[in-house]
Amino acid sequence: MAIESAAPSSALITSDIVLFGLIAATLGLIFWLASGPTPFWKKFFTWVPALLLCYFVPAFYNTVGLIDGEHNSLYNPIASRVLLPAALVLLTLSIDLKGILKLGPKLLFVFVAGTVGIVLGAIVSFQIMEWVHPPAVAGDTWKGMAALAGSWIGGGANMVAMREVYGVDATLFGQFAVVDVAMASALMATLLFLANRSTQIDARSGADTRAIDEMKAKMAAFEAANARIPTLTDLMVIVGMAFGIVAAAHAIATPLAAWFGANVENAAQYSLDSAFVWVILIATAAGLSLSFTRARNLESAGASRLGTVFLYFLIACIGMQMDFMKLFDRLELIAIGAIWMAVHVLVIWGAARLVKAPMFYVGVGSMGNVGAAASAPVIAAAFHPTLAPVGVLLGTVGYATGTLIAYFVGQILRLMAGQ
Repeated sequence: MAIESAAPSSALITSDIVLFGLIAATLGLIFWLASGPTPFWKKFFTWVPALLLCYFVPAFYNTVGLIDGEHNSLYNPIASRVLLPAALVLLTLSIDLKGILKLGPKLLFVFVAGTVGIVLGAIVSFQIMEWVHPPAVAGDTWKGMAALAGSWIGGGANMVAMREVYGVDATLFGQFAVVDVAMASALMATLLFLANRSTQIDARSGADTRAIDEMKAKMAAFEAANARIPTLTDLMVIVGMAFGIVAAAHAIATPLAAWFGANVENAAQYSLDSAFVWVILIATAAGLSLSFTRARNLESAGASRLGTVFLYFLIACIGMQMDFMKLFDRLELIAIGAIWMAVHVLVIWGAARLVKAPMFYVGVGSMGNVGAAASAPVIAAAFHPTLAPVGVLLGTVGYATGTLIAYFVGQILRLMAGQ
């Protein structure tokens, strides 16, 4: 692994070590400011998500020539080949599938309906735009939509995984990141508005809210029983387990991909001959498997938080490859996102009305898909603070399913695009 960039560059910073420090310091500053140290920054980050700055600030560095976002080893192999699969392991580790099943069939039905709405929304929006404005879905647009499906079914890690699987151009990825933030923010604002009126909405629809009261008591008891301060041993075990699985995944993935490429017909069409695809699948499967063991207790010591640190570093490394001047060249992608989100909302709302589910199920089911574990707890807590872990539970399910489902969404969109 090279420490210094070998390729010639006109950028001011050419050392990978200095670049690493700059990216790390930038992320630290963004999140410190997002914590609201002053009234100005508190208000600023009410309107501008920290996630967007994690893309845009490194993109700005690249655009003005401070760094060379392409000729360095931070993104590949460090961020994409090491930190991404490690993040997937730690983010899926916390999934409590048994606990989710106990929450009741209505909540699961609405949540799954939200996922179905995302899948249908991708197909419907692509087809409508192909009829109305074909250039909007020409070329590699389907690849960006596959990445966005990863985000809206799972989360940022799944979006990045799809970016790697389908080789989405950094600028196109950034453009869809704008769509992601814009649509997700609009949805969250709408759900927060409805949360304040959920009692009246549920009364009009005749929804049964008894299960919500039971969940409040269960979640409050769970938090009280499991909260703890992580020890050095906890942190070392978390890091060792994550990177150990990443190493094993890479060791298995290379010969496995070679075997599929040599022995399975059309393996290349479905990316089964790609070692990276197998690394992602193995890491996700390993994390999900560990969630059934005592290793899941590491979540209370901060496993998912460390995974999120890896994820944001990866996001910044993707951002530094962007051409900021071209980021807003394709505003028609916003139309794709709007149609897509409208289909999702219609499907999940219809499913909730069908089973007379309360508004809370709609909110957490929708944001559990679109916002995943980062935003779903916010919506859940808007209904009641003790319900926030329900959002975490549903959001983390997306981390386990998002990559696989988004992969098949990408295959459908590829066929629709004629590629």
